[in-house]
Amino acid sequence: MTTASIPVYFLVLLVCIIYLKPQAIAQDENHFIYNDFHGSGLHLDGVAEIQSNGLLQLTNTSQQEAGHAFFPARLNTSTRNLSFSTYFVFAMIPEIPVLGGHGLTFIMSPSMNFTQALPSQYLGILNASNNDLASNHLLAIEFDTIKSPEFNDINDNHVGIDVNSLTSLASAPVTHYSNSDGTNKTLQMISGKPIQVWIDYDQGKNLLNVALAPIESPKPEWSLLSTKIDLSQIFLDSMYVGFSAATGAMTSSHYILGWSFSRYGQAQNLELSKLPSLPRQRKPRNKQSLEITISLIVLAVVLVITMGGFLYFVRRNKYEEIREDWEQEYGPRRFSFKDLYKATKGFKDKGLLGTGGFGKVYKGVLKSSKEAVAVKRVSHCSKQGMKEFVAEIASMGRLRHRNLVKLLGYSRRRGELLLVYEYMPNESLDKFLFTNEKPNLNWAQRYRILKGVASALVYLHEEWEQVVLHRDVKASNVLLDADMNGQLGDFGLARLYDHGENPQTTHVVGTVGYLAPELTRTGKATTSTDVFGFGAFLLEVACGRRPIETQTLPEEMMLVDWVFESWKQGAILDTSDPRLGGDYSADEMELVLKLGLLCSHANPASRPSMRQVVQYLDGVTLLPEILLDGATCDLLDDEACAEFVMSVPRSFEKISVHSLSSSKSILSRAL
Repeated sequence: MTTASIPVYFLVLLVCIIYLKPQAIAQDENHFIYNDFHGSGLHLDGVAEIQSNGLLQLTNTSQQEAGHAFFPARLNTSTRNLSFSTYFVFAMIPEIPVLGGHGLTFIMSPSMNFTQALPSQYLGILNASNNDLASNHLLAIEFDTIKSPEFNDINDNHVGIDVNSLTSLASAPVTHYSNSDGTNKTLQMISGKPIQVWIDYDQGKNLLNVALAPIESPKPEWSLLSTKIDLSQIFLDSMYVGFSAATGAMTSSHYILGWSFSRYGQAQNLELSKLPSLPRQRKPRNKQSLEITISLIVLAVVLVITMGGFLYFVRRNKYEEIREDWEQEYGPRRFSFKDLYKATKGFKDKGLLGTGGFGKVYKGVLKSSKEAVAVKRVSHCSKQGMKEFVAEIASMGRLRHRNLVKLLGYSRRRGELLLVYEYMPNESLDKFLFTNEKPNLNWAQRYRILKGVASALVYLHEEWEQVVLHRDVKASNVLLDADMNGQLGDFGLARLYDHGENPQTTHVVGTVGYLAPELTRTGKATTSTDVFGFGAFLLEVACGRRPIETQTLPEEMMLVDWVFESWKQGAILDTSDPRLGGDYSADEMELVLKLGLLCSHANPASRPSMRQVVQYLDGVTLLPEILLDGATCDLLDDEACAEFVMSVPRSFEKISVHSLSSSKSILSRAL
């Protein structure tokens, strides 16, 4: 190597050091900076995504959705010094000016898994069952744009410091302190303009400070919030840091333009000129233009009514709809009867998907979106009626779970009620189990369906904002999507009540064979009666038989009794569906059959919760054999037996009294 060549190599080395240094910082969990998010490696879930220009978008204009973005490495918080500093720039662009929702949070959490969290007022970080639990170990700084009275929010434009709960320890209306004139100025977060945020925690003083300012202003000399808090009592030994955002009935696109973080010292300043640009916003029309537009619209409407009056009154009878005040309370979209009439081609039998006690279901294709839908048409004289129709809209319209059929909307016309669901191409599960219309389901598919429906019931019972009782869990109400995943549907009998309260309904509804025995005496549905129905569902999926079969031997008439007797004889696997040809996991089959018996226990207190059921199916917890031993014999007295006989409809009168009374185990488990 010559002397002259040394400077060249030195310059190359210097350039590499300068280039690589920011990359190294960006990967250090104790100190990182992103002036955009290209190649950031952030952990994203929900609707969060990184745009082509490097902009981090947490939510879009989809309703009832959440998005999360986390730095992928854990922070070591086992040390005494928990001080940190972070600086980021966000923007909220509402779909409708001045009406956005629900906001975003800066989070420090021991987990990045927020699949059980709810959007809207829960901001994608908590739900009704885990809000305010010390086991959350969660710190969140919320930037909330909707006032939620249940969390004592002060207004619809505030910052709050949350610990394990969405009821803030401290909160304040969003203002920024102007260093130039020494005053506080209001800062509207859903203005669509970038806003700077500084969050600093001093472990020595146990002091958490939060400050905000517009993009063109320096860091304020005074913080918006300054709160005493000891994070050592909250954090675990390692924590993740990131963001969450959520939408509700109203939506905003929530963006993070840049972010820096430091565990030691002040977070590094962002290069504001290099931050990615926000999407162009539609400018609202000025007042004069709006007045002209409205005048033209009014004139056009008057002309149309004048010229087409006669035709209008002729056609209105065909598509006339009913609208009432209660409909304003519910979220699902209101479809016009005309659109549904055309989508189903006039509700012709050619498009009929099925017929049940609550009406007929037709396949349709919406003209506007070309989306396939299923339309349930409930006549005025059906058993369901207006009360159940309202219940289905109220419950299903706001529920969101991967194993629940999504209600897209509804329509009403004269004496007809119509519900519009997402279309399930493989239709209902009972057609695969009990008819020859569909091919046989293998065991892996069946087991996945059972786990999916169980997960949906956990969501209904524990994880939604209210307790939802389905009250009619059975194979015909489980639909299969294109990938053969089970989706629980038909909420026409559903009832809702608040967590911690007792349900008030005393009207016995449901399907014979799936009704818990206590329903015939008390008439009160509970989560435990749903578990009983799920027990019957477990057995019919494993055995390929309905809970009650009249065309069979007396000892095999009641499915639960037959499985129980076979188990006592050590031959429980003999009850498995013959169409499986023995091609199944013996351990899983035995688990499902025994779990079906446990869920069908006559004593509600002996049945597991749906969360326990999921743990059994996932193999997290072993099934307690002792709860099955001695099982359910002799738990019903003669009066209860009589109630059972009276509850069996006329179609089952061929079942002999001897076969119903010969074994108390039948009465105590089968219904």
